[in-house]
Amino acid sequence: MKTEPAGKAVIVTGAASGIGRVIARRYAERGSAVVLADTDETRGEDNARTIREGGGEALFVPADMSRPGDIVRLIERAAAAYGSIGCLINNAGVSDWKSPYDLTVEEWDRVLHTNLRGTFLCAREAAKRMRETGGGSIVNIASTRALMSEPSSEAYAASKGGIAALTHALAISLGPDGIRVNCISPGWIETGDYEALKPSDHKQHPAGRVGTPDDVARACFYLTDPANDFVTGENLVIDGGMTRKMMYEE
Repeated sequence: MKTEPAGKAVIVTGAASGIGRVIARRYAERGSAVVLADTDETRGEDNARTIREGGGEALFVPADMSRPGDIVRLIERAAAAYGSIGCLINNAGVSDWKSPYDLTVEEWDRVLHTNLRGTFLCAREAAKRMRETGGGSIVNIASTRALMSEPSSEAYAASKGGIAALTHALAISLGPDGIRVNCISPGWIETGDYEALKPSDHKQHPAGRVGTPDDVARACFYLTDPANDFVTGENLVIDGGMTRKMMYEE
């Protein structure tokens, strides 16, 4: 399976750790030149170095998605290094679990500016390059918290719901330029010690297990495969069926 147009780079934001770290590595393993972006310079450069040591092509660019100037510089660095951009995986995000009674305007803005505004600006800047070279594919990472919530998650839920809506809006606007835009909403994706999970954690899921970053990476492969050019504007929920399961207190 191809995962991006031949000869074009893949940008992954939030690529220093967690889901983004794995997505970047998996694209590199499939032969893509990968541009990794993150605020954590130590872990971001370490991930890029690991990819290069494994025979892959990788460039790390320090970037904060809440800063528009960083986003412009990221896209410029990627285009300068590899000539063209085939895919953008908008994965970077932050959260602030705080009661709506106590959440400050500054805390709200930090989450929305990083997660939602950052996704829009990164998509826009990448699209400017993509339309010049025959199009491309953008995947925005949202969350099942766009569809369901726990207490004190207002800023995060709003940002992820906004990303889901932004996705179909961008798909319509950018479609004429050959750019597809889709969204993935992960559920419980364990990025720590998977072996430490309890049987009850897995049993909560109709699929019988908690998710892994590789589940999200494989979804990205599907959505960025040029053969799947009939898929755009979609929100692909990767949650082991949890949002379809009715929950009752015993």
